[in-house]
Amino acid sequence: MAVDLALAVTRPIAPVVALVERGRLRAFARAIGETDPVHTDVDAARAAGHPDLLVPPTFFFSIELEADPPLGWLTDLGVDLRGVLHGEQSFTYHRDVHAGEEIECRRRVSDAYAKSPTRDFLVKRTDFLRAGELVAEAEAVVIVTAL
Repeated sequence: MAVDLALAVTRPIAPVVALVERGRLRAFARAIGETDPVHTDVDAARAAGHPDLLVPPTFFFSIELEADPPLGWLTDLGVDLRGVLHGEQSFTYHRDVHAGEEIECRRRVSDAYAKSPTRDFLVKRTDFLRAGELVAEAEAVVIVTAL
């Protein structure tokens, strides 16, 4: 099933708001093999000049998973999730984020194109904001294959 590419770039995606919690940061840091204690030890983070635990690299992606359902933006487009592949993902960081802060994710499909009759590509951009301030950006390429 082909994705309606015109609809993909115009259909709004509901924002996600999540509180960054210490326990979640610690678990994420361990899961990615991050050993810098500024991500897992409050005293070490404060000694390094941070007000609380520092968000590890790529943590922002996990905030998007707070959406219910996490991939609803794809199923809303009629995408069968069995045919979805992760193409690539990149992050741009503007400000440090710490435990105890609330982050809003504003998502949109910025580009959609077909490379073949059986493969569509969706480029999703996400802005991560703290009290309206842009703290990070992410871009993900999702490949939708025909089943």
